[in-house]
Amino acid sequence: MDKKKTLLIIVLLLLCVGIATMPLLLIHDSEFGGADGQAEEVIATISPDYEPWAESLLEPPGGETESLLFCLQAAFGALIIGYCFGYLVARKNYSQKDS
Repeated sequence: MDKKKTLLIIVLLLLCVGIATMPLLLIHDSEFGGADGQAEEVIATISPDYEPWAESLLEPPGGETESLLFCLQAAFGALIIGYCFGYLVARKNYSQKDS
């Protein structure tokens, strides 16, 4: 790989890291809520007497940990999908070269 491509890859990786970390550094006292919290509010409005019939097996220590786990789950899923697409494209390319 030539020097220009290596530099471009490094710059793009740093840009990705910057995009991911800047909101965490610049936005203070923020609460990242999800659909679960909104659904809980709506249920409490509709039926104040409602009691959940199941509880979580694992309670994360904070809302940020829950967001982190969700992001890791999304990244792992994207990794699997990317691997599958790459495998299918490579298989197609190698089968065409063999023919």
